[in-house]
Amino acid sequence: MQIIFKVLRQQQHSAPNFKEYLLDTEPSSTILDCLNHIKWNIDGTLAFRKNCRNTICGSCAMKINGRSTLACKENVGSELAKLGHNFSTKNVEDKIPEITIAPLGNLPVIKDLVVDMRSFWDNLEKIVPYVNTTSENLPDREFLQTPQERSKLDQVANCIMCGACYSECNAVEVNPDFAGPHALAKGYRNFADPRDDEHQKRLEEYNTGTKGVWGCTRCHYCNSICPMGVAPMDQITKIKGEILAAKTKNESRPIRHRRVLTELVKTGGWIDERKFGLQLTSNYFRDIRGLLSIAPLGLRMIAKGKFPFSFEPSEGVEQVRALMNAAQEEKDQD
Repeated sequence: MQIIFKVLRQQQHSAPNFKEYLLDTEPSSTILDCLNHIKWNIDGTLAFRKNCRNTICGSCAMKINGRSTLACKENVGSELAKLGHNFSTKNVEDKIPEITIAPLGNLPVIKDLVVDMRSFWDNLEKIVPYVNTTSENLPDREFLQTPQERSKLDQVANCIMCGACYSECNAVEVNPDFAGPHALAKGYRNFADPRDDEHQKRLEEYNTGTKGVWGCTRCHYCNSICPMGVAPMDQITKIKGEILAAKTKNESRPIRHRRVLTELVKTGGWIDERKFGLQLTSNYFRDIRGLLSIAPLGLRMIAKGKFPFSFEPSEGVEQVRALMNAAQEEKDQD
């Protein structure tokens, strides 16, 4: 069957444009197979990264039909199925299906599908992405873990640093200080490792402003597109839980985060993002300095079209409110 591959071509400091390539391919062919065919047989100038089938690697991450994923993992048949096409030997109504390929988002383009990942790696380095045992006495052989301790790390240890979550992250798009879902997921991996001796220091770092876990907008994109099932937002939520458990009521920022979240859900069924950041950071408009600190971020969100100017409460607000009140009453009785 014939497929049109629309590849976004771009040089540095130039406008991007799509170039189409017509291929005869099979449903089992991966997107990477097709890109290899284009480069080797049609257009040798096409640039993309790959290191697949050499080791566990995420270097071929790119946007396929608008979704950040791995080119070596997705195949033509599954992509056409997502688009509602049936892969057969004949084209339906003589219309040739199209698959769109573009570079990862939130990263500058070097050429075509190759992006500059320095900010990705720099943000990872900021969270000190390795187990620190400097204050412990070194054992004769190695630091041991029980199977139960190791099982807590299984999910986050699957991260291959492909950049798909970073590409889709709304928080990264509007807030350059945010560490990113990849970094904070790795941060939880180190925090949860009992061999690490910087738990408190890590908590303080992850709790700092909007560059840590509180910068996450909870859009769920990182969870939905992660090709390895790491679920970065879930790991960020675990860190938030640890921060809340470690803080007292006198340290009001994390406590206020939970209270504002609860109040907005009770009011609208889901979170009114317009009010969330304002009430949290400005302490219900009592902290003018805090309010001014998020003004640049708010302007960037408006410029990027990420700031909602209206809010529609969800259906069943009364039921949501009743459930939350019942859960609180049961907790108070306990």
